[in-house]
Amino acid sequence: MEVNRILHMNKGDGKTSYSQNSQVQGKILSVAKPIIHEAVLEILSSNNIESMGIADLGCSSGPNTLLPISYIMNAIHAKRSSLGLQLSSSSTTEFRVYLNDLFSNDFNAIFMSLPAFYNNLKQEKGPEFESVFVSAVPGSFHGRLFPAKTLHFVHSSCSIHWLSRVPPALSNTPAEAAGTAMNKGKIYISKTSPECILDAYSLQFHEDFSSFLKSRAEEVVGGGRMVLSLIGRPSSDPTTRESCDQWELLAHALMTLVSEGLIEEGKVDAFNIPYYAPCAEELKLEVQKEGSFVMDRVEAFEIDRGCWWW
Repeated sequence: MEVNRILHMNKGDGKTSYSQNSQVQGKILSVAKPIIHEAVLEILSSNNIESMGIADLGCSSGPNTLLPISYIMNAIHAKRSSLGLQLSSSSTTEFRVYLNDLFSNDFNAIFMSLPAFYNNLKQEKGPEFESVFVSAVPGSFHGRLFPAKTLHFVHSSCSIHWLSRVPPALSNTPAEAAGTAMNKGKIYISKTSPECILDAYSLQFHEDFSSFLKSRAEEVVGGGRMVLSLIGRPSSDPTTRESCDQWELLAHALMTLVSEGLIEEGKVDAFNIPYYAPCAEELKLEVQKEGSFVMDRVEAFEIDRGCWWW
């Protein structure tokens, strides 16, 4: 089945749910907070906006989902307060907030949290923030999601490293994999992977990221901004331990289950992760090649042994 039809974080709020296991993603958002604030201020300084379009791509669900929107509203409130603005209801900016994720995301849990979110906005920031309209837009951000020139700010955290599909060259059935698996015993790039595996993953990421940029270029207004955070790697070599250690450990665990007769080896050989962690140079080159956006900054930071790039 297609990745965009089946991929999602664990739903609900149980022990194994994403909601209860997304602390690292929350740390990523806290590091991005000042950059989100800066980008929003840049938008406000260069535009007289009556209706502001804001999109969060790959929003998932749980306690982190509405954090970026809170950060954006905080930045706008701080800007207005510093200018001593007293806005009448007729001059209050409307905020069109679009939460995006794949079709099987737990949007119902998000909707249930909205009344408290709206009440907190009104109590903390005043009635001028009543005009915040949150809606869900399911679908893959590797293609178009919104009407042309409707977005002023796009945010995405911990999502763009997920590919739209497993690289086609690796998409074997279990039966085929039993005799022809190119990445035998592995589920991602590794030290033992042949060069064609590296090339297939790299090509798929560049196709997906280019499509992402092209789609956003159609949707973002002139002067708009994007803040994107994703898993990356510190080296140009995708086979280093920092780049693929987590998937090596998972592959080892799966092969242990194979040795115990709990999983068929062909199924492991046919399984590959639709994921790619680029280096900073790859991101810069793709942005320049696609040509729709200018990259203001790229920053790297490490959290829990992971290297994350803007």
